[in-house]
Amino acid sequence: MINKTTTPNVLFVINQRSGSERKNYEPIIKTFAASRQWTINFYTLSAYDDGKEITRLIAQTKPETVVAVGGDGTITTVAKLVAGTDIKLGIIPAGSANGMAKELNISEDIGGALQNLAEGQSKKVDVLYINNMLSLHMSDVGLNARLIKYFEAGNMRGRWGYARVALKVFFTRQVMRASITHDSETIKRKALMIVLANASKYGTGAVINPNGNPYDGIFEVVIIKQMGLITLLKMWLNPLGLSPDHIEVIKAKKVHIQTQRKMHFQVDGEYLGKVQHIDAYIDPAQVNIILPKKNE
Repeated sequence: MINKTTTPNVLFVINQRSGSERKNYEPIIKTFAASRQWTINFYTLSAYDDGKEITRLIAQTKPETVVAVGGDGTITTVAKLVAGTDIKLGIIPAGSANGMAKELNISEDIGGALQNLAEGQSKKVDVLYINNMLSLHMSDVGLNARLIKYFEAGNMRGRWGYARVALKVFFTRQVMRASITHDSETIKRKALMIVLANASKYGTGAVINPNGNPYDGIFEVVIIKQMGLITLLKMWLNPLGLSPDHIEVIKAKKVHIQTQRKMHFQVDGEYLGKVQHIDAYIDPAQVNIILPKKNE
């Protein structure tokens, strides 16, 4: 929780572009902070923010907590800046799917999320480094990354937006050939997508990695071999897990993946282009996140 024994100093990093609805969060946050006698500062993310200005602001204001107001990409942006420090990371979900918040049972209602900042408990979670980029949640190569690319480029949001893009992706899907090296063993697989998971489910509620745990010092490589159209639609529109017959899960602390050709790639919901090589490793207990009390 945010310290009650001193005047808390909190920096809110707001992504106004997150989510399908544009809301003005500052007045709500100011009212809540005033009732708690918090000292607060705001920073609004720009479209191409590299984090340098936030780093400068952190050094200047010395907050004990930095709160990400946005979706998974915003949370990851802030996590990069506080990883390995004593600064706490707070989350106010404001994205389209809010996968990490759902994973951690953080309320998607701003009132509930603010209450969590005040009364929750902090716990250090693992981070995954993928091609030297930090990932807190779910990253992948293949079908879903392509879906994200098209979804970001389109002008439709919400469930119908996902459904429309899912249809396009399914009927033009590509099977990748991949070589996966972990624990000195190399395996070769054909797959529609390969997920690097530090959690159990996507923001839509789709359970990809049932045993995912962001506190256990390992991550999972989830190889999705088959997926029908109905499964794809249900997986992204409803909380549904995949059939065990269609996936293979590898537990790892470090992995190297090489694909036969360049494939679409995303990290925590942010599309990053195409890659042919992926190097990933887990770094345990690096980000101190404020969680609901029931997550203790």
